[in-house]
Amino acid sequence: MNNDTQAILGAALILVLALLPIGCAGSRTVGPYSAPREAMRNPLEAQRLARQAADLMESDPDRAEELFREALTHDLYHGPAHNNLGVLHLTRGELYEAANEFEWARKLMPGHPDPRLNLALTLERAGRIDEALAACDSALEVYPGHIATTQALARLQLRHRRTDDRTRSLLEEIAMRGESQPWREWARLRLVLDRE
Repeated sequence: MNNDTQAILGAALILVLALLPIGCAGSRTVGPYSAPREAMRNPLEAQRLARQAADLMESDPDRAEELFREALTHDLYHGPAHNNLGVLHLTRGELYEAANEFEWARKLMPGHPDPRLNLALTLERAGRIDEALAACDSALEVYPGHIATTQALARLQLRHRRTDDRTRSLLEEIAMRGESQPWREWARLRLVLDRE
């Protein structure tokens, strides 16, 4: 091989190397926890899949989990999919995974109390009572009067002997507008016991 041929091959090699992508960006895989490029996001498909998954949560939780993960592959920033995936983890006792999903949902759904309430329930099961109380307070800050959170906070305070000056008013609110008759009766009974 003469010097001219070597020079041409060297220049061609340099050109090829210059055109190759740096790192592994060209072989990037998309999954539920890798942020896709904006052009790759599909929020409508994520919403459709998340609704389909929500309908299956009780009857087929494994399939629901697959669909939630697929929804998050289409749109990592779909808060309801994170929240409901967290509920599945919580139901299975997978507290770390549940808390992680509720944190995602809390950040993506800043005005919605459900991820905060679900995080509180998870933290309580993990024995982190002070943090669970703080999560309930956070849920009531973003949605004052949210009855499910009011119920959870009152139950949490009474169960763990952390009552305060709000406990009685929480029970009174539950007694009047609790989500169900058993909740209303529970609150009335606690109010009577509190007087004794």
